[in-house]
Amino acid sequence: MVSPGILLVDKPSGLTSHDVVARTRRAFGTRKVGHAGTLDPMATGLLVLGIEGATRLLTYVVGADKTYHATIRLGQTTGSDDADGEITAQAAPDAWAGVTPEAIAAGIAALTGDISQVPSAVSAIKVDGQRAYDRVRAGEDVVLAARDVVVSRFDVVSERAGEGTHDLDVIVDCSSGTYIRALARDLGAALGVGGHLTALRRTRVGPFDVEDSVTIDALEGAPTLTPAEAAGRILQPLPVSSDEARDLRHGKRLGGQAGRLEGALAAAIDTDGDLVGIVEKRGPDLKSAMNMPQVAS
Repeated sequence: MVSPGILLVDKPSGLTSHDVVARTRRAFGTRKVGHAGTLDPMATGLLVLGIEGATRLLTYVVGADKTYHATIRLGQTTGSDDADGEITAQAAPDAWAGVTPEAIAAGIAALTGDISQVPSAVSAIKVDGQRAYDRVRAGEDVVLAARDVVVSRFDVVSERAGEGTHDLDVIVDCSSGTYIRALARDLGAALGVGGHLTALRRTRVGPFDVEDSVTIDALEGAPTLTPAEAAGRILQPLPVSSDEARDLRHGKRLGGQAGRLEGALAAAIDTDGDLVGIVEKRGPDLKSAMNMPQVAS
């Protein structure tokens, strides 16, 4: 029997997120595997996978803030806003006159904080039930609606001048739903030379770090976080008694206990160290928002 757990995987370039899920299914001998947030095939880094009943926790991971290390190439525009697309425009030599350190800093500042961002058309966002990238590949002209995102950090850590290009290595901390490709595109557009992403690595998803992940070749027997360990990192861990655990599993409320929660949700953990489920405030009470399958004794 496969134990439920959260698996952290360092995705290599060239594989889709679904490829990683498929390999994990084979390695663990179960079909019940899901992931919390897609990485493009070109990208590398942290994928958070749920196995068996722990897939129920992924909904609480998807919305977590993330950290990316990326390389933005100024001077070239591509059809996909990254290196997987064909170059559609090259900056003219005279366009570089305005690309000063001050202009780059101002462009980055304008893309930091609470911003409205139009995602890349070549993305997994669904439009009338179909992925945007499928519509683009079918020849449609897709323009997605802008969305509000938060970029809390956008730092240049190094830069290199090339032949007709200028590369910026950056670190970005951002809210869920932020497209780093769109940041590259918009920075290049603001500077008048165009831009796209040539490298992307996700190093953090909420409380989970790529340093704690396993490679794609080390899936067999890879260690996982128990549902209680994972949920206790994502949310406030809330110890509950045996009686409280029983009541929560039976759908009963814990009367007058809402004050035990620091936020809106918490991970209820029983006296055996098992995750009972996720609880939420309901007036003055606590109520289960999601129950985990009970571990067989």
